[in-house]
Amino acid sequence: MTPVSVKQGTGPIVLGLPHTGTFVPEDIAAKLNQNGRQLSDTDWHIDQLYDGLLSDATTVRANFHRYVIDANRDPSGASLYPGQNTTALVPLTDFAGKDIWDIPPTIADVDARRRAYHAPYHAAMTEELQRVRDLHGVAILFDCHSIRSRIPHLFDGKLPDFNVGTNEGNTCARLLETAVCGLCRAEDGYTTVLNGRFKGGWTTRHYGQPGNGIHTIQMELAQSTYLTTEASPWAYDAAKSTRLRRPLSRLLGKLSHIVLNGDLT
Repeated sequence: MTPVSVKQGTGPIVLGLPHTGTFVPEDIAAKLNQNGRQLSDTDWHIDQLYDGLLSDATTVRANFHRYVIDANRDPSGASLYPGQNTTALVPLTDFAGKDIWDIPPTIADVDARRRAYHAPYHAAMTEELQRVRDLHGVAILFDCHSIRSRIPHLFDGKLPDFNVGTNEGNTCARLLETAVCGLCRAEDGYTTVLNGRFKGGWTTRHYGQPGNGIHTIQMELAQSTYLTTEASPWAYDAAKSTRLRRPLSRLLGKLSHIVLNGDLT
């Protein structure tokens, strides 16, 4: 198993897929408890949902599961949301706050996984963002995520459908943020929030350097928008997904048009 899969495109958009992978090495899987082996916190089918939406996009996909190590966490282990419930670089609990390990990872385990999985993913991401920026003068990383719409341990109530994160506008040009939110809010039947509970993970914050030509936006979708139910077996709902792919396609196309039209330079 290679830690990361890259599909190179010629356009200005890079799609990040840090949480769709389900691979867990046997030695690590043996240390998970029954709850952990369910892999419930996967961004189920997000790669399928985005597949083909923008023909010239580059994709960078982590093949390993976030329980091995979370590709969207600070490699130092620093919390993204101090004071709030969240999961760590190598999670010890699931999103509901329940233990996932029979044998929790040691400091040495975390360090080994950082080198074997986290570092290769971000080496590939760095390379692709630089390549795309060299092609167009600007690169946009659109980080693709999903999560159950109700998780009391992490947030109150029901999550909006489209959760746009730009770390309070610091990771991308205002023009891009406005375009994304405007298109999302124009979609009938969907709800949208900007920099709500999810303001953008480490990937968004780390790579977002608008002054250096790299703009980043995180999209956290409520899984109710494209799954039959938000529970095992996490079935992909064809009708819901077909409907959701239309606004996502328009959104990515708009971002690409802004770059290719020279509006950011």
